[in-house]
Amino acid sequence: MKVLLVNGSPHEKGCTYTALSEVAETLNHEGIDTEIFQIGTKPLAGCIACKSCVNTGHCVFDDKVNEFLKIAGDFDGYIFGSPVHFAAASGASTSFMDRLFYADLCSGKESFYLKPAAAVISARRAGTTATFDQLNKYFTLMQMPIVSSQYWNMVHGQTPEDVKNDIEGLQIMRTLGRNMAFFLKCKEAGIKAGIAFPEREKTTFTNFIR
Repeated sequence: MKVLLVNGSPHEKGCTYTALSEVAETLNHEGIDTEIFQIGTKPLAGCIACKSCVNTGHCVFDDKVNEFLKIAGDFDGYIFGSPVHFAAASGASTSFMDRLFYADLCSGKESFYLKPAAAVISARRAGTTATFDQLNKYFTLMQMPIVSSQYWNMVHGQTPEDVKNDIEGLQIMRTLGRNMAFFLKCKEAGIKAGIAFPEREKTTFTNFIR
């Protein structure tokens, strides 16, 4: 089993990475393979609703989003990490996740269906819970079970060294890793036992304007 951890910070080895690494180390200890995907610093356009992904299965902008889409289906769980920018996820994280999930949803690939997910938030001081709520909305739309920890998944600090001194924050990351590993093992055991995926209805879309 493999979990893909996404670093939505422009800093490759900054505070968000430090938090994700703590989760990854715990997952590895529990027998789960991990990989960290760096969004990077190149500009990421927002979704322009062109819907070309409906037919092609990938985004019209050929960047990190398409790179991620190519490997997304190979993983069993996902953790998306973002720093807090003005009490919200980073602009890169938002553009990335908007286009990623929209392309997967519209193309019918269903790379994320019933695969567990979690958000990890890093901040110097505040804005963490608003960002946490923001990212979790993506997972619920994609029918991804959200894995929780002993507290909201956040660390605090202005530098990686600060984060390493956030003792409670690091413990939250380790608990998250153990909970993710437990969920993945339970899912695998259920499938092996013959438990079928839920019955699904054809999606119904309605508008507020009649």
